[in-house]
Amino acid sequence: MNAPSVTARRLSVLALAVALVSAVVGAGDPATAHAAPQQRAAAAAAAGATLPFASYEAESAVTGGTKIGPDYTQGTVASEASGRQAVRLNAGQSVEFTLTGAANAVNVAYNVPDGQSGSLAVYVNGTKLSSSLAVTSKYSYVDTSWIAGAKTHHFFDNARLLLGRNLQAGDKVKLEAASTQVTVDVADFEQVPDAATKPAGAVSVVDKGADATGQQDSTQAFRDAISAAKGSGGTVWIPAGTFKVGSALSGVENVTLLGAGSWYSVVRSSHFIDQTSSAGRVNLKNFAVIGEVTERVDNNPDNFVNGSLGPNSTVSGMWIQHLKCGFWLTGNNDNLIVENSRVLDTTADGLNLNGNAHGVQVRNNFLRNQGDDSLAMWSLNGADTGSTFSGNTISQPNLANGIAIYGGTDITVKDNLVQDTNALGSGIAISNQKFLDPFSPLAGTITVSGNTLVRTGAINPNWGHPMGALRVDAYDSAIEATVNITNTTIKDSPYSAYEFVSGSGTGKAVKNVTVDGSTVDKVGTVVVQAETPGAVKISNLKATGVGAAGVYNCPYPSGSGTFTLTDGGGNSGWSSTWANCSAWPQPGAGNPDPDPARNLAQGRPATATGSVDVYTPGKAVDGDANSYWESANNAFPQALTVDLGSAQAVRRVVLKLPPATAWGARTETLTVQGSTDGSSFTTLAASKGYRFDPATGNTVTVALPDTSPATRHLRVQVTGNTGWPAAQLSEVEAYLK
Repeated sequence: MNAPSVTARRLSVLALAVALVSAVVGAGDPATAHAAPQQRAAAAAAAGATLPFASYEAESAVTGGTKIGPDYTQGTVASEASGRQAVRLNAGQSVEFTLTGAANAVNVAYNVPDGQSGSLAVYVNGTKLSSSLAVTSKYSYVDTSWIAGAKTHHFFDNARLLLGRNLQAGDKVKLEAASTQVTVDVADFEQVPDAATKPAGAVSVVDKGADATGQQDSTQAFRDAISAAKGSGGTVWIPAGTFKVGSALSGVENVTLLGAGSWYSVVRSSHFIDQTSSAGRVNLKNFAVIGEVTERVDNNPDNFVNGSLGPNSTVSGMWIQHLKCGFWLTGNNDNLIVENSRVLDTTADGLNLNGNAHGVQVRNNFLRNQGDDSLAMWSLNGADTGSTFSGNTISQPNLANGIAIYGGTDITVKDNLVQDTNALGSGIAISNQKFLDPFSPLAGTITVSGNTLVRTGAINPNWGHPMGALRVDAYDSAIEATVNITNTTIKDSPYSAYEFVSGSGTGKAVKNVTVDGSTVDKVGTVVVQAETPGAVKISNLKATGVGAAGVYNCPYPSGSGTFTLTDGGGNSGWSSTWANCSAWPQPGAGNPDPDPARNLAQGRPATATGSVDVYTPGKAVDGDANSYWESANNAFPQALTVDLGSAQAVRRVVLKLPPATAWGARTETLTVQGSTDGSSFTTLAASKGYRFDPATGNTVTVALPDTSPATRHLRVQVTGNTGWPAAQLSEVEAYLK
């Protein structure tokens, strides 16, 4: 579910996050549970799914490509990558992984430029395989203009390959861009077991006429097999092969649909099961459903399951990819279990319990690259009650939250790992945002326990300030339920850890909340972000690496009431309070970065006097020398300004143009200026012509005097360019030495 626009607010627009470098790992399909141990960040060891493969970050591998990120700027490729970093490969460049365990298959999260396709050649220990990984932009670059604050997003996709051989620890697998630029984010290596065989008594879809080559439509064969099996509660067998199911299945009840394994039995369908009701006892197990959904159309039921599987149903060992939603569940789904499955590359939610879900268990699943909430409960038309999201691993939802609870009674969210949320979302949101009526607000006891949130929370472009890693939101009505948040780990949050807010800007209260037992390791701004009336009791919260202050306590609207924070004891590392309610704390404003080797400008907010087409100011601080800012043409002088977040003693400015040989040598005449308030600027380096030459990397360095004043707002003003009638910069970098 996306967050619609809110009323105007007094809070200032925030700087984007400090670049946070922390290795992060993914996970995979638990249905093949024989495989390599999962790699995880140490802080996340107790949370998330038990998964059968190891994830290897490209930026930590051996590569001749260009590392991009870290970046938290909405709408950039790096900001949607795992760990906010990836490796960009031009044709002929490669990234090589050294395995730490057994594997015979790989799944790669990648990006290619919009409108392009190509392949990644695969080498094992130096030998090129005959099979390659096809890559395409077909399922990327999603636009949702009707969602306020959304930008083009959903940049990554996943491609998988059985390697045809068993590899061991120490073996090397190289991926090489064959024909087009490919950005590699993460590679998941796993040991896939052999395909299962048909169980006795099962009805094979092939025996009913299904085409295992995927050339002919097999919808009727699937329907006939289901009809034959469901009368006796039998099994429909989907053997190894590819099957096209072009029309939705309905009347699915009292039956098991079983495949030979999600790497072997593949159903090509963009609309698999669609039914408003079912007698239940449906079991979907061990096959893949891969669709062809390339955009988000909310009126279309382009989902793996749309509607109801009926009571006492199960879903296990599934690979679900390229759908709008994995599960859009309405009607009676009481006691449904969804487990051990993988949901990838959906243009909207991974799974949404859309009201009247009772006793549902969603556990031990892996979800990556959702275009809305990865897991959601939305109590529309009736309350979701007694349902649980537990032990799931969620990575890179690129529009909304990792986990969102919109209303409902006696809900549990426990032992999940959520990482790398983007734009309009928190890691976990506990909310009374209703979207539509009739809606059932939060009631009873909401239990949020044992979750780990890594690099979660994001700037909300509608609000002009961020959402915290864990958000409790009295959006449309006060929080009256008991909300118990215990044993939470929050790591590398670009903004705040805990946020208490009324997201509609109307000051509804957040009540009855307790937080007990938290480890907060690095937050860009504050530990507690309180923006609405209400109260919370916090105990045993240990914080380190706090960017600005411990607490921001400024309820909105002014005069709407107070937020009471009760110290339950055992707290440390976050005792200070942000004093200025008229300005939001910038990331790191209270804790300047002492590292002189860090580029202070990367990922920071950038503005300019003008730009053309897609060559916007953010392209000059995205860590990618191939993208660039270009000003309005024939309109000198032009300037680009970067907000460093706090005053810094900048002593070196590095300016770049794209390194491609198509960029001929040119001289730009420019001045470097600085300001502490963004309005009054001082010249740090006088106007001079600087030559950018491909022979020297199209890079120039401007040394600033040791006597230069500390500057927060760094400006490069360009008055001439011999190569083009506009200012052009692909990177503006700022260093302390």
